Amino acid sequence: MIAASQEPATPPESRLIMPVQSFRRWKDEDRRKPAAPRAWKTPWLKRLFVFGGGLALTGYGAWEMYNVVSVSRTTSLQYVLLVLFTINFSWISLAFTSAVLGFLGLIFARSRTAYVDTLQHRTVVVMPIYNESTARTFAALAAIRESVEATGLGRHFDYFIVSDTTNPDVWVAEERAFLALRERLGPDARVYYRHRPKNHHRKAGNIADFVTRWGGHYEHMVVLDADSLMTGTCIVRLAAAMEADPDAGIIQSLPLIINRNTFFARLQQFAARVYGPVIATGLAMWSGRDGNYWGHNAIIRTRAFADHCGLPDLKGKPPFGGHVLSHDFVEAALIRRAGWAVYMLPDLTGSYEESPPSLIDVSVRDRRWCQGNLQHSRIIGAKGFVAPTRQHFATGIMGYLASPLWLMQLVVGILIVLQVSYARPEYFTSEFTLFPVWPRFDPERALNLFALTMAILLAPKLFGLLLTLFDSKLRRAGGGAIRLVISAVIEVLFSAFFAPIMMLIQSGSVFQILLGRDTGWNPQRRDDGSIPLKDIVRRHRMHTLLGLVTGISAFLIATSLFAWMSPTIVGLVLAIPLSWASGQLAIGLWLKRRKLLFTPEESEPPAVAQRANALQAEFAAAGYDDADGLRALHADPALRDAHEAMLPEAAPRRRGEIEPERAVAQAKLVDAETIDDAAIWLKPKERMVVLHDRALVALLASLPAGRRAG
Repeated sequence: MIAASQEPATPPESRLIMPVQSFRRWKDEDRRKPAAPRAWKTPWLKRLFVFGGGLALTGYGAWEMYNVVSVSRTTSLQYVLLVLFTINFSWISLAFTSAVLGFLGLIFARSRTAYVDTLQHRTVVVMPIYNESTARTFAALAAIRESVEATGLGRHFDYFIVSDTTNPDVWVAEERAFLALRERLGPDARVYYRHRPKNHHRKAGNIADFVTRWGGHYEHMVVLDADSLMTGTCIVRLAAAMEADPDAGIIQSLPLIINRNTFFARLQQFAARVYGPVIATGLAMWSGRDGNYWGHNAIIRTRAFADHCGLPDLKGKPPFGGHVLSHDFVEAALIRRAGWAVYMLPDLTGSYEESPPSLIDVSVRDRRWCQGNLQHSRIIGAKGFVAPTRQHFATGIMGYLASPLWLMQLVVGILIVLQVSYARPEYFTSEFTLFPVWPRFDPERALNLFALTMAILLAPKLFGLLLTLFDSKLRRAGGGAIRLVISAVIEVLFSAFFAPIMMLIQSGSVFQILLGRDTGWNPQRRDDGSIPLKDIVRRHRMHTLLGLVTGISAFLIATSLFAWMSPTIVGLVLAIPLSWASGQLAIGLWLKRRKLLFTPEESEPPAVAQRANALQAEFAAAGYDDADGLRALHADPALRDAHEAMLPEAAPRRRGEIEPERAVAQAKLVDAETIDDAAIWLKPKERMVVLHDRALVALLASLPAGRRAG
């Protein structure tokens, strides 16, 4: 570790200016002219098919719904139901036509993968981390590096871990893991590490800090998440694609979910693998060079990003003001506005990620995503954005507004049935009529419309399943035709059960955000493991109660209403056991042993994933994640020297300005007789103050390891 600690943790800075952009001011003449204009082919026919087809389908659905409710004189509630239905139906219609396009695209797809034997420019692989397991993240980075080296083009790549960690023990663990990895790889490691004292603007600020300080060294950067894995071939092909296209600003890969074993995570993994390519291909086909960026597993032209992706703070307080939370969509919009292309390569293999292990974990992440997407309502109208960019924003916003709209549609439907069953007929209206007015429906049309809605909802899943069944290699790797069909049935069935729970969770998130409640930024739980039952009951008891009340009320009002709402009622009544089952490793592994919800990546695990798992077990054995950071620093002078060398220069302190936490931390260290005293007395924030201060680290080092005998 001594040799590794003597080498600087970061290369010399090569700064780039990253000016803050404006959403209110933009001149078209500021947009760069394409270097290769022939490559800019707008997919007008594909967009006409998707949006024109979606509009036509929405019009047909709205007309049929109008005929359903207009058997007699239409009431106000029926008109409200018609409006809500039309909005919700338009959302699924657009998803359907895009999936049809993706299905056709995959049927007639031609393989475009080519061998890459040379690169011209340097690329950096950047992994932002925030209070993560070092065994997992450093193993993933090491496996990615080994895979890139195996391509023979490793000399073109550096690797940068940029940490925003706020947990003192995790920070020290990161430094120990970094030094150990450097020692393992030798003098040509090209692996760097930086810890940021304050996580200003969160992940977006973390990346921006890297770009402004070291971005000048690199033509491109591949941005990862803490759970990302990418093969060397995938990264090299992304770099080659960027070099071959002088107008490319961001090229996004399609990450597949791997390494998941809990029941809920396996449902997501199967769905992403079987249905995901259809959806992603359709999106890529109609988006063309006006695509989107998902924040990770993508390559970015560094200087273009610096020039055009400096994010402004929004006026006001969170949740709608403050810094931009879901930064990736906005960065794609800004770089596209500047004249750079943004597109996806959905057929590029070797890009992977993981997913949350349970329903509750997904809901925690969803709360943050919900706020970020609703915040885009203040950005969607920014000057200079191209129309597809605004559509990407609208899609993200509607992805969360759909839940309260669905909930409102259900409530209005219940009110209409209640009105039919119990309301007193209105015999004397403002208009002359011989008959009372009450809501009436055309049951045959209603049934046909319901069947159409279900077909549109399930069609993308069917397309993905058919493509998998027709591909002999994928079919065998997925467990065979029968198991694939059974797996699809399981996925559809339990997705229907989980849907009403997620509807209420997302509706609650939307209402909280509209009321001004901000979300935090907690580290995501990535490991398999169940949540305590008492926490599950606490999170879902209201969902269960609402399901019971709705079910009993619907049954008392009309058995037909109960039958119509039964999927929603069952999901809510079973919310607690469903949520418990979602995080169960035993259920997921039972299905895996029987090759159900099985994916090709489980039949033939990617070499990079196998290597990352092996390295994770090896790194975990070192015990860095379980150690007390202060004790580790106290016991290892080489680690202490390396830690001090990684600290930025301290800002000058004006006389008379006393930081309370530093003063308390210093007083506790002075009062401590041993390292044990300091470890017990210092609170987490005080520990961070000590780790940031060379003088306090020296004071910590001077403490005896234990009390002297006698």
